[in-house]
Order: sequence, then structure tokens, then C-alpha cells
Amino acid sequence: MAKIERFEDIEAWKEARKLSAETYTVTRSRMFRADRSLADQIRRSSVSIMANIVEGFDSDSSREFLKYLAYALRSASELQSHLYVSLDQAYISTEAFGQLYEQARTVKKLIGGFRRYLRSLSPPRKPRQLQRSQSGNSKP
Repeated sequence: MAKIERFEDIEAWKEARKLSAETYTVTRSRMFRADRSLADQIRRSSVSIMANIVEGFDSDSSREFLKYLAYALRSASELQSHLYVSLDQAYISTEAFGQLYEQARTVKKLIGGFRRYLRSLSPPRKPRQLQRSQSGNSKP
């Protein structure tokens, strides 16, 4: 089991970071120039995933952490919905849609697994003291 000492150690945050980088790349395309507000919404929802994971990590309890992870999960769902609008307006290709949508699903699965882990703790501990098994690659 690897100890989580920094938010950067959380797999869900690492994958959310990748997702955010990908959404910024896609929304820089000329297709989004006609709809800057949608591009901004997509960017904000992807950044919100990362930010909520971090806010929860720095909370005082597992219960509070769970609340922020739920917000992160909802932001990922919001992002997926915005991707459909982007696809329907032909701002992104079917391939780009599929890649971003699947990356969002991956992030949601990791968040869900982490939430299950936190719920299983007895007694609840502060987030900085949590341990979990390391899965996936650990590139920053």
C-alpha cells in the first residue's frame, strides 16, 4: 500500500490533470472560436474536477473529503454533457469526443473507487493519513 502524502499522489487527480490538459488542447481549436462560452465551460468543468479533489484532500475529515469527491464526480459528468454539445455543433470530431469522454469515464471510476475506499475506513481518519493500494502508472 502506498501512502498518500500529497494530493499529487491521488490517481484520480493525476488522471483529471490529463483530462484537463486534453480539454484545453481541444478547446483551442478554431472550431471553438465561434462559441467561447462553451469552450470556457468545458475548461472550467475539467479544472473543477482537479480542484475539488484537492479541496477534499485538504479537508479535516473523510466525510468532508467524500463531499468534495462527489463534487468532482459531478463536474466530470458536466464535462461529458458539454462534450455532447460540442459534438452536436461539430466543434469536435467523433474521435476527439470519444477520447475525452472515455478519459472522463476513467476519472469518474477512479473517484468512485476512492469514495468507496474512504467509506470503508473505520474509524474515519484525516485525508492526509490515508493509505491506498497503488494502481496504474504514477507519472506526474
